[in-house]
Amino acid sequence: MMKAIVQDVYGSAEVLTLRDIARPGPGDGQVLIRVRAAGVDQGVWHLMTGLPYLVRLFGYGLKKPKVPVRGREVAGVVEAVGTGVTRFAAGDEVYGTCDGSFAEYVCAKEDKLARKPVGLSFEEAAAAPISGVTALQAVRDAGQVTVGQKVLILGAGGGVGSYAVQLAKVFGAEVTGVCSTGKVELVRSLGADAVIDYTASDIAGAGKLYDLILDTAGNRPLSVLRRLLVPKGTLVIVGGEGGGRLTGGFERSLSAPLMSLFSGQKFKGLAAKETHLDLEALASLIESGSVKPAVDKVFPLAEAPAAIQYLRAGQARGKVVVRV
Repeated sequence: MMKAIVQDVYGSAEVLTLRDIARPGPGDGQVLIRVRAAGVDQGVWHLMTGLPYLVRLFGYGLKKPKVPVRGREVAGVVEAVGTGVTRFAAGDEVYGTCDGSFAEYVCAKEDKLARKPVGLSFEEAAAAPISGVTALQAVRDAGQVTVGQKVLILGAGGGVGSYAVQLAKVFGAEVTGVCSTGKVELVRSLGADAVIDYTASDIAGAGKLYDLILDTAGNRPLSVLRRLLVPKGTLVIVGGEGGGRLTGGFERSLSAPLMSLFSGQKFKGLAAKETHLDLEALASLIESGSVKPAVDKVFPLAEAPAAIQYLRAGQARGKVVVRV
C-alpha cells in the first residue's frame, strides 16, 4: 500500500483526499518510481475540476477522472523497471512526466523520463519537466528565437514564463518580461533585460514592437497582441486560462492559426509534448548553469490541495512543488 492524493469526482480542491491505495507495478516499457517530489502545474487544476469541458473530451474521463490520483510532474528514484526498459535501472534518479505523481510511488513510461539533472534537489527537478519543456518548445521550436530578436514574455514570473525568460536569453534574444508587482524582482533575476509591471504600466505604452511574443498568461485579446508585433512577427500562445466552461481560454489557441491566413504575422497555439529527448536537452542546460528552476513554495503531500489553490490564485513566483 501507499499514500496518495485521490479524487473520485470532479470539483474544487475539497474533492482531493489523502488515502491509502494499492502500490502500482510497472508494466511493459514502464518504470516504477519512488516519488520524492512532484511539481504543480495548471494542468493539475484542469484535471481536478474537469474544466473546461474540452479537457474531458480529450480522454481524461467524461463524468469522473479516469486517473484518480493527481499530479503530472515527478522526480524520484527508480524502484523497479518493467519488461523492455533499457535506459534505467533500480536506484537511478530520474525526472519527467506521468499520471498520478502526488503519491509515494508512480509508474511512468520510459520515454517520458530522463536522468535527474546533476546538482538539483528533487524539489527543483520536479519543477522542471512540464514547465521547462513547454518553454523550450515555445522558444526553440514554435518561436524559433534567434540572436538579437526582441522577445516579449507575458506571464514571465510563472512556471512556464520563468523558464521562457532564461531560454530566450540562452538563444540570444533581448527579453522583456511582463508580470505583476510581486514577481518583478524574480523576473529581473532570471535575466530579463526589461520588466513591465502590468498593474502599473500598459504593455503597449512604450510603443515597442517585438519579433516574438510568448503569451503564457492567456487572457489578452489577440487583436491587442498583434499590434505589438513587427510585420513578420510571431505570437505563440501557451495553454489557456479564463474563458467559458466549454473551451476555457483555449479558444485563443484554436483561433490563432486562422488569423495567420490573413496576415504576414504568424499566430500559433502550442500543444507541448514532453519527450525524453527534450528532458535531456533541458537537463543539459540546467547542468551548464544556463537555466535554473525557480521554486517558490514546497508543500508536504498531505497539503497538495493547498498547493493547487496557491498556484491557482496566481501569486506563485515560479513553480510550486509537493514534497513526498
